[in-house]
Amino acid sequence: MFTIEHEFDATVVTLVDDGTAPLEEDVTVHVTESAILLNQYDARSDRTVSIRLSPEQWRDLTAALDLPEGVYRAT
Repeated sequence: MFTIEHEFDATVVTLVDDGTAPLEEDVTVHVTESAILLNQYDARSDRTVSIRLSPEQWRDLTAALDLPEGVYRAT
């Protein structure tokens, strides 16, 4: 399951793990013009872990989800 919210300067997608146990914490994806920020709470450290991607890295990641194994260069 996921939700989509449009804020003033970003679109926020929240990914909710509704699979079988054990379930993972929700992941939020904040998309702006200059960066994509992925956040997930880590209960072991009691902190939110963040990963920042450039729009180009995000484009490559989403393209990779539908490709077979190999090395690619986006054009």
